[in-house]
Amino acid sequence: MAIEHAILVSLLEKPGSGYELARRFERSIGYFWTASHQQIYRVLKRMENDGWVDVRDVPQHGRPDKKEYSVADLGRAALSSWLHEPVEPESLRHDLAVKIRGAAFDDPAALIDEVERHRRTHAERLAHYLAGEERDFPSAEAEPEAPDAGRELQHVVLRGGIAYERMTLAWLDDVLATLHRLAAPR
Repeated sequence: MAIEHAILVSLLEKPGSGYELARRFERSIGYFWTASHQQIYRVLKRMENDGWVDVRDVPQHGRPDKKEYSVADLGRAALSSWLHEPVEPESLRHDLAVKIRGAAFDDPAALIDEVERHRRTHAERLAHYLAGEERDFPSAEAEPEAPDAGRELQHVVLRGGIAYERMTLAWLDDVLATLHRLAAPR
């Protein structure tokens, strides 16, 4: 996937300025695809030049006008083409896993603080995801009768993030138990 595809998806969900788009990357899409503010602005300019996005100036009171981006027909066609292409399953690069294996050649207890730090980070991310799910996807009884593909697909991606964080926390708990057992005096 290229950053262009992530931007197209975000703009199809809701048009916005480069700043608003960067904020969305920080809050949601960024958990699955990261991009810096500079990268987003640079790619938006290229997408504008390629005819993938339309831009309109939006007057603001007391501030300079902002540019609001939306997806043009060429952008929709590019996204559609990409959606029909196969993607390779992702390979996991996991520095912490390599460190854990390497601990067999040093002091396994030396990794406990690092694994606990990772666990805190994943627990915070899980809490963030769960709060977002509660806020954005209230119980099924409150859901409208007619299916909304955009909302349902956003929710299934969020559920994937929740499942991933839960799995990671369970694995980190297993790692910590193993490290503590190996560090115990014999």
